[in-house]
Amino acid sequence: MIHTILFDLDGTLLNTIDDLADASNWVCAQNGWPTFTVEQYKHMVGNGIPKLVERFSPADCRSPEQLAATLAQFTARYDAHKEDKTAPYPGIPELLDALRAEGIQTAVFSNKADALCGGIIDHYFSPGSFALVRGSRPGVPVKPDPSGVYSLMADLGADPKTTLFVGDSNVDIATGHNAGLPALGAVWGFRGADELRAAGADELVWQPGDILTYIRRANAVQPG
Repeated sequence: MIHTILFDLDGTLLNTIDDLADASNWVCAQNGWPTFTVEQYKHMVGNGIPKLVERFSPADCRSPEQLAATLAQFTARYDAHKEDKTAPYPGIPELLDALRAEGIQTAVFSNKADALCGGIIDHYFSPGSFALVRGSRPGVPVKPDPSGVYSLMADLGADPKTTLFVGDSNVDIATGHNAGLPALGAVWGFRGADELRAAGADELVWQPGDILTYIRRANAVQPG
């Protein structure tokens, strides 16, 4: 039985890559650094914004002081433009409605900064779509460390035996498994089927509706 689903945010619920890439390349251009393509950024995101900033910063611009300044520069730019091109993936709003109708509790767990997560979820999804939205918080290790997942499940009152993790990267699959949860790989996201399969995803889902099919099968409920 599955009673709770924990969703990754970027690349799973929302296609955020263009806004992330634009903000990153804006910072690079401001500093006279090389820029990167959207496809390259798909493999640079996923471990939190501080790690993204480190990855697009040249090797000789990665002192703690420089990275802190670049992070502040990126955060201000991204926060002002995080809704320029971002949108939910097709089928996600309908999936959330269907899960709610079937009594499935949903929450968000992201490596994106906690303050950014709440605002972006509120902008794109109707109130009550998620029981909790949780991003990266000071003092809490980022994914794939399971500490944040344990804390989130405790706050939700969720039983690990009936909780599922869904994400689009090897980091997400590792996060779910490190927390003792089954993990589904969202093929429509940034990384694709090969990475998710290699990471040991319990099942690949090719479109959001496949998650509902998985839940119904796990809960022995037939469609219709």
